[in-house]
Parts: sequence; C-alpha cells; structure tokens
Amino acid sequence: MLRNFILVALRNLRKNRLYSFINITGLTIGIACSVLILLWVDHESSYDDFIPKADRLNQVWINAEYSGTINSWTSVPLPLYEAIKDADVRIVNSVVTDWGYDHLVTVGEKKITNRGFYVSEEFLEMFEFPLLKGDPSSALDEPTSIVLSESLAKSLFGDEDPINKIVRLDDEADLQVTAVLKDVPSNSSFEFDMLIPWSYREQSNEWVRDNMDNWGNNSFQVFVELDDAANHAVAEANIANIINEHMEEGDFERFLFLYPMPRWRLYSSFEEGVESGGIIEYVRLFTIIAIFILVIACINFMNLSTARSQNRAKEVGIRKSIGSGKTELIIQFLGESIIIATIAFILAMGIVILALPYFNTLVEKELVLNYTSGKFWLWSLALVLITGIVAGSYPAFYLSAFNPVRTLKGSIKVGKNASLPRKVLVVIQFGVAIILMVGTVVIFQQIDTVRSRQLGYDQEKLITMEYTEELREKYDVFKNELLRSGAVESMTRSNSAVTQVTSNNFLGWPGKPEEERIIFSTLTTEYDYTKTMGIKLLHGRDFSKDFKSDTTAMIVNKAALDIMELEDPIGTELDLWGDKYTLIGVVEDVLMESLYRDVKPMFMVLQDWGGVITLRLNRNQDVQTSLNQVEEVYSSLNPAYPFDYTFVDVEYEKKFTYIKLTHTLAIIFASLAAIITGLGIFGLASFMAEQRTKEIGIRKVLGASVTSLVGLMSKDFTWLVLISFAIATPMAWYLLDQYLEQYEIRTALHWWVFPMAGITALGFALLIVSNQARRAAQTNPVNALRSE
Repeated sequence: MLRNFILVALRNLRKNRLYSFINITGLTIGIACSVLILLWVDHESSYDDFIPKADRLNQVWINAEYSGTINSWTSVPLPLYEAIKDADVRIVNSVVTDWGYDHLVTVGEKKITNRGFYVSEEFLEMFEFPLLKGDPSSALDEPTSIVLSESLAKSLFGDEDPINKIVRLDDEADLQVTAVLKDVPSNSSFEFDMLIPWSYREQSNEWVRDNMDNWGNNSFQVFVELDDAANHAVAEANIANIINEHMEEGDFERFLFLYPMPRWRLYSSFEEGVESGGIIEYVRLFTIIAIFILVIACINFMNLSTARSQNRAKEVGIRKSIGSGKTELIIQFLGESIIIATIAFILAMGIVILALPYFNTLVEKELVLNYTSGKFWLWSLALVLITGIVAGSYPAFYLSAFNPVRTLKGSIKVGKNASLPRKVLVVIQFGVAIILMVGTVVIFQQIDTVRSRQLGYDQEKLITMEYTEELREKYDVFKNELLRSGAVESMTRSNSAVTQVTSNNFLGWPGKPEEERIIFSTLTTEYDYTKTMGIKLLHGRDFSKDFKSDTTAMIVNKAALDIMELEDPIGTELDLWGDKYTLIGVVEDVLMESLYRDVKPMFMVLQDWGGVITLRLNRNQDVQTSLNQVEEVYSSLNPAYPFDYTFVDVEYEKKFTYIKLTHTLAIIFASLAAIITGLGIFGLASFMAEQRTKEIGIRKVLGASVTSLVGLMSKDFTWLVLISFAIATPMAWYLLDQYLEQYEIRTALHWWVFPMAGITALGFALLIVSNQARRAAQTNPVNALRSE
C-alpha cells in the first residue's frame, strides 16, 4: 500500500508540474523559515538545561516599595551570603559572586583578556559546570587558585597539562590552576572563561572587606540551592525578612524572594514585584510568525488541491467502486501530502544549511543543526507530519467524500463546491500578510521614534577603555600626556560608561516628604566629565579644581530637579550617605539606560570608584592616527594590559538588538509571506483561467474587450483582499497596541499605515491575477470554442 501511495503521489507531481512546483516551493520556504526561527526559539528556551540541579537553584532577589511602586532587583548585601544558610533547613547551600568582568591573565609573553567571575567556594558544587580536570569540591578553596575554561587553558598552555601551572591575574597576583572546565555553552546564564575564588577578592579588595557586615550596601549576587524544588514557597517565606531584621532605624523595608534558575532567561522583567515578561515575549512573537508562515504555505496546498479536485474525481469514483473505503482514501491523500511535505523538508534543510551562517549573524548566535541529537530528528519528523497533515487534511476529507456514482457520470461540480472554503483560506493568507506588513512599518516607526530622542551627549569620536589599577595610580600622567599629544580633546573617568548605570542610591532634599523614597542613578566622576561627554550645563557650574569644596559637591540632571521642585537649586544642601552635599549644577537629561523609558533622576559626585575611562578623540584628526597615539601612551604607562577600547556609538547600538532583530525578521518574513501568497494566487489565477476558457471565448465573440475580461476575472480577488483588509486591520491594531504597551516611549499607531498595507496587498494581488487574466483574454476564442 505504501508503495502504491508513493507511486501515485509521484505520478500526480509529474502530471501537474506547475502546481507541484507552487506547492513544493511554498512549503519549502515555509518549512525553512520555521526551522530557522525554531532553532532560535529552542536556543533561548533551553538556557541552563545542561545544569543538573537547575530546578533547585535560585537567585536571591529583593522587592522594595519606593517612588510609589514595588521595585525588584538582584543586588543584595554581602552578609546575606552566610546568613541565608541558617535561615531555613531547606536551603542546603549558598554562593556569592560579583557581576562578571574582563580580567587579564598572563603566562610568559601571552596576555589574554577574558570574562571571569569572583565566586565563593561552593560555586562548582552547586552549579555543576562539568570539569575536565580537577575536583569541584576543592578547586576554589584556596585564595591562590583559579579555574580556567578549556579554550582559555589551551590558549595559555597549548597541549600542556595546565593543572598546577601559574597564571598572573590582572598583573597583581600569581594564581595556581586547580581545575579546567568544559567551555561554557552559549545558552548559559553565566558566561565566563575563568573562576576566581571569592576569598582572593576578600584578601585583595578593602571595599569587599568593609562590606562583609554591611546590610545597607546592595552590591552583590547571592544564589541558593534548595533540597527540593517543591519546598520553594516555604523557604522563600522563611527568608523574606532577613534584611529587615538587620536594618538600621529609619531604613526602608526590603523583602527577599527566590527566583528559580529555569526562569532567569525568559522572564527577567518585573513590575510591582511580579513577573511582567522579558525575552519570552520575543520567543512567543517569533514562534507565532513561524506558524503564520507555515500556515500560509499549507493554505496554498489546500487551495490548489481542492481547486484541481475535478481532475481526481474519477479516480476517487473508481477507487470507491472497487471497494476502497473513505478511511483508506483519507489515508492515501494524507500520505501523498506527507510525501510532498517530506520533499519540501529535504529542500528546506538545504536552504537552512546555506542560510544558517547569515541567520547567525543576524541574531548574533551560534546556532547549529545537531544531526546526532534525537531531539533534532524527533522535531523534524513532527514538523513533516504536522505540515503534511495540516496541508492535506481538508483536501483529503473533501476528495474522499465524493459520491462514486455522480463522479463517474461526470455530474459533480467539485470546483464550485470548493469555492467558498478556498476564498476563506485566501482571506486568511492576505490577512496574515497585511498584519505582517503593518507590523513591519510600526516597528520601524518605533525604532525611529527612539532614535529621534535627544541623547543629551555627543557620541562623535567618543571611546571608553578599562580603568586598571596601574592607570588609577598614573591617571593624571596619562591624562596630561594624551592632552599634550593632541590625540584627545578631553578625558575623564567614571564608575560606568555613558551607555549604562551601575549604581543607584537614595537622596534627600529640603521639603522631601518623610515617606517618599525615590531612587537616583548614581554617577561617580572625575573632572571634565560633562566636557568630555558633551553634556549641556543648564544651571550653575561644573566640578572644578579651583574649588576644594567640590569633594562634597553634587550635580544633578533635569529629571532630578523636576522631582525635587527646587525654585533656587544652586547652593541647596542635599543628604547623601549620611553627609551633606552642596548642589552646584544642573545638567541636561542624558539617555544612559533604557532608550524606551523616561530618563531617571541622576546625580554626579567626585568619587573614584573605578569603572571606565572615557576619551574624546581629536575631531580634526584621523581616527586611526589618534588611536595610534593613544595606544603608544597607554602601552608605555600600562604595559601589562593590551590596548583595548570601545566606541560609545557601537555600544549604544547594542541597545537596539532585539527591536532591530524583530524589525529585520518582520521584513524578511513579511516578504516571504508575500512570495508564498503570490505563488498561491498565481496558481489559483491560472486554474481559474483554465476553467473559464470557454466563457472567455464566448464573451470575446460577443464583443468583450481584453480590459473588461481582465476586470471581470480580477473582481473576485479584489473582494477577497478587501475582506482581508477589513478583518486584519482591527486585529493588527490590537496586536501592535499590545506590543507597544511595553514601551514608555512609543510611537503612535498612525491610521495611514493600515490603508497603505491594504493598497499594497491589493496591488500585489491584482498584478498577479491581471497578468494571468490578460494572457487568457488574449487567446484566440476559436481555439476555446472549436469543440462546442
């Protein structure tokens, strides 16, 4: 039976080459798109799956109410690391880490800068990152130890055994390699090439030692392991008030909660203390797009199969007359569609293999087709079967229902009976295409809206570099040498780059309500910060060496001034960290954090917290010449470190990663949806032209013009597109309004976008249909009527 199905299917493909080409091409494009998107979705959805105890591991978060809302964050006090172990018997272990930074490791003449974490000794036992060499229970016990990734160890030591070898860390200390771990997968919440003992950080960093008993400084990450994931709620309730039990009088309440590892990647956004989305929104969006593309391709198959069902009516009648049942016929037709889906899948995989490198560049991932994975083949089989069954279901049930007597007499008019369902499917196709077109335009408008915002600083020739300990000691010399060389116009240092905020604090001002708590972005800077960044000063003055009192001076942004509502702000005394600071200046708002939200209130003080150095290269000099000069001075003063820098505008562009990805994919898939829909319309129009050959001949004999005949044949499709537009417009409006709700700064849904998409869809349809109609209308009517 199977052999018969295959032979019949292949025979029908050969007999109807045009329609076979349309069906297979549409399904191939649909499957290829779906596979690419699902590879990305699977990668995002499989974060941390390789960690055996992921369901029992949690990060400690804080909920606190201020500024009239409940805010959630991951930074916690350092003493919580030890205290939480005794808070509940269900917590079997805890780990403290920093936030992960680039570190310089040196072996002989080899200098490599890679990302690493300071972690407490329990880290490898809790997270169970697989080791190639070493003991996870003791690898991080000693402050002089270090754990390297396989690739970093190979880069440093080649094929030699790295265990017990010495590496120099940040040109400050010699550490001994105690373990080598497998390279961390790209779908890991932790990305690193080295692990450094927390005990080393305690020994080498006075600030860490000062905070070991400080419950007011939320600057660390703490993770816990539960004995059983089912005990999550009880353990969370028992640890909720730990910080409040240690807080000083007058401090605000902070409640702890445990956030499970399986939810870190996809559900990272919180509002009012509860999950409010995250990357899961993009996963859902792209999954829906993949389904839409595949459904459009399946609709082509259904339409063309039912439209041409007249050609197979006698076959069905003969099979039924010799004993074939309805079930057997359904199985046969579904089998044929699965065979076609299999052919399309094979062709689609060829497209995926060719397109994958470009797709990886687009999504900034390293996705691969894992042919050795049972999961890959299971999903492939499911995709083929689902596509084949969905595409072939309606034609199979429709064809198998034919009456054998009527079909053999030739009295059944199957094409007419299938007309309404075909029209409904065409409406769905165009509706999806219109929604994708509108979505593409609206997302572009959202990007344009954000890009048109005033940054508050000037990105031209602005670069940042790491602030090392050696540069800290030689900062003034470094700055003076660069200014003297003419390579830079200005230079400063701060606790964070201008594209991010790494610290937040509370601030007090005259007239502030006692119960009001508003968090301020905190910027610690050196002189010339506003000059280097090109930030406009609105009131007062900048920090200056001419004023020794500036060590207790403060500058705020306009958003902060608006909140404080100070009529005469300059000279006002503000409360910070238990001291008084004098407000000396107000600057324009600067877009440092999310581009899609209002600028937060911010203050600047003269403090040296490390972070980054920012340089404004000479605007009147070639960039590469300036960089060469900077490198020369940098290398002479900081020879242990390779010269590395980042352009601020490049870092700024990273803030657009997901919305630009959404826009690009929307353009690609809207175009592909249009192509697939166009193929289907082309097939249906060709079929209609064949079916109406005699009608066209008669009308031409009676005097109908080519133009009138083209209009007649195009009328049905015009109505279908108009119906699609009427249905798709409110749906698109609702979906895009929901999409834009996640942004404080959002574009308006302009009315003209919708008719523009409808007119484009109508023009596209009429272009295809009218071309086929014109060819049919121009044929000689004698040929059509000769047999009458």
